[in-house]
Amino acid sequence: MFEKAILETAGYTRAIHSISRNFGSTQIQKGSATLFFVNQEGYALTCKHVAQWLSQADQINQKYQTFLQQGKDLSGGQRSALAKKLGLKADVTSEMRVTFVDCVDQIKNMKFFIHPEYDLALIKFEGFEKTLFTNIPKFKKDHAAINPGAMLCRLGFPFPEFSNFQLNSQKQSLEWTSTGAMRSPRFPIEGMLTRFLGDKKGKVYGMELSTPGLRGQSGGPLFDSTGKVCGMQSRTKHLHLGFDIEDKAIIAHGKAKKINDYAFIHLGECIHVSVIKEFMRANKVNFEEE
Repeated sequence: MFEKAILETAGYTRAIHSISRNFGSTQIQKGSATLFFVNQEGYALTCKHVAQWLSQADQINQKYQTFLQQGKDLSGGQRSALAKKLGLKADVTSEMRVTFVDCVDQIKNMKFFIHPEYDLALIKFEGFEKTLFTNIPKFKKDHAAINPGAMLCRLGFPFPEFSNFQLNSQKQSLEWTSTGAMRSPRFPIEGMLTRFLGDKKGKVYGMELSTPGLRGQSGGPLFDSTGKVCGMQSRTKHLHLGFDIEDKAIIAHGKAKKINDYAFIHLGECIHVSVIKEFMRANKVNFEEE
């Protein structure tokens, strides 16, 4: 049903990879998110919470670099005092590196345009000479034709399987490497449009799907079977179904057990295409409709 649409959407949907670690830790945490390009000028869409996550990386790294520079000739006690002064603790992220996979050949600057109300943002890549995405999306022109019962699909990168990074013990910092897996597999997930989402003023700003959007798919496109973009994956909510089981006696693997189970349904929430187009027009960003 979505085979051709997924191939088309994959041409402009890209992964954001991150590596981070807490202060003093050698354990590296991997993360991922998604964006999709809307034109050849370097504009891409993602979630507001993804853009905010990206924008905090510089601040985190600057604080850690300050610690490394000022603390290199200090004693252990003085370094601990400096870390405390800078707010660096074992349960706080002290270093974060981000890379944009197969987006453009080089990035000299990025600008963020944040929606004032909804989980929506634009990123403008600057300083590139060549784009690495192969096509651009067509946004659904007649968004009134999207109704509950429609089957839609999302595409993103929920499983960070890249391995091209390391902790450089000599420099005491994280770094990307030229070895290891540089990419994570894209992952589609379909769902039925169940309900529209409205704000306090009654404006429809989103859509609810019968299946969850997965972690790492935030910022990925929502599209129909023809490949037309109908929205963008934002978040997943968890509704309690009330089918609770408490101290239920069962036989499992030949043994009597008592179990507890609390059932939830996990529903994806997506930003509506009408809001996305409205936001791009307000920022004078070119895009195609069909």
